[in-house]
Amino acid sequence: MTRAGTDLFKIALNELGGVLERVDESRVDAACAMLAGASKIVVYGCGREALQVKGFAMRLYHLGLPVSVAGDMTTPPLAAGDVFLVSSGPGETSTVLTLMRIAREAGATVLLLTAQTGSSAATLADFTLLIPAQTMADDQGSDKTSVLPMGSVFEGALFLLFEVMVLKLRTITGMSPEAMRARHTNME
Repeated sequence: MTRAGTDLFKIALNELGGVLERVDESRVDAACAMLAGASKIVVYGCGREALQVKGFAMRLYHLGLPVSVAGDMTTPPLAAGDVFLVSSGPGETSTVLTLMRIAREAGATVLLLTAQTGSSAATLADFTLLIPAQTMADDQGSDKTSVLPMGSVFEGALFLLFEVMVLKLRTITGMSPEAMRARHTNME
């Protein structure tokens, strides 16, 4: 690997670390408690955020939690006692806003992960977990702060945040790594 390539890795890792250092751990703990106590969990994200959210859904399933991905044919209806976890870095995605309204009307708690606390999505959410990272909403011109393209620093932070949340949820639920592994699919 070239020196320039090594430097890019260091810069990217430092950016991700800087974002995660600014995440409020007490709010992460509150979000985990919310998920652990939910009757049902439905998750949603758009684009590359959707990939991170779906990976988290898989881990929630491994933890034995009742989780579905919005848009899947087997997703049950939401109601009171349920949690709708949605990721929207910019906080203005029309699909996200529509699904948040539907979840709220059904009585579910809306848990939002975003980088924009003043966004439309943040005003609709019951609980917001701020991930203070650059997204596609602020990645151009003088606003650009990340070496990573477009919203990648937000998406990378989501991945790491979700993995830490899995560790916290494993403690809350008392789920062993062996029990989690036993839930892994055999259809690969």
